[in-house]
Amino acid sequence: MQLTWYGHSCFSVTSGDYTVVLDPFTGVDGYPDPQISAQLCLCSHEHFDHNFRQAVTIQEKESSPFVISRIETYHDDKKGKQRGGNRIYILQAEGITIAHLGDLGHRLSPEQIKEIGPLDGVLLPVGGTYTIDPITAKQVAEDLQARVIIPMHYRTGSFGFSNLADLETFLKLYPKEKIVRLAGRTLHLEPDTPEQVAVLAPIF
Repeated sequence: MQLTWYGHSCFSVTSGDYTVVLDPFTGVDGYPDPQISAQLCLCSHEHFDHNFRQAVTIQEKESSPFVISRIETYHDDKKGKQRGGNRIYILQAEGITIAHLGDLGHRLSPEQIKEIGPLDGVLLPVGGTYTIDPITAKQVAEDLQARVIIPMHYRTGSFGFSNLADLETFLKLYPKEKIVRLAGRTLHLEPDTPEQVAVLAPIF
């Protein structure tokens, strides 16, 4: 399974010749609007930095290798009273399961953790303000016991909203030997990919 990061919370997930795009955005500081071809586009919620479907050119294809499910959560820790709902998408293919947590704003309940199930990878918001903060993000990652953690929705340099926590704030919570900084924006996730915090670097 191939995961490619386009900045902010936007990823494409590819198995074979089928691609799913998650949370395409517009108007995020530093990042150009993505332009992606895919067979399916999924959005965790209807905010401009997660639902810019115009960024995705849909290519028709009859069959998908993915089994996709979703869990309804909240964009805040007040049961949606501040920012509404949020959808977690779980994608399975090639014997691998990943979850894109969208703009999750709270710790998950034991029931939600059980419903999500075992994960090979988790796409995890870590910037706070609009989502869980770095410390809560680490707690959520531990609750889900994902083998590979991919942080998203943060600030780094001139990229990302200025009121988000910097990526390094999250990374400091982990031992250095667990952090893998990739040279590019793509991760090939395999059944034997070692446990790690994978930092992707979008190339423009």
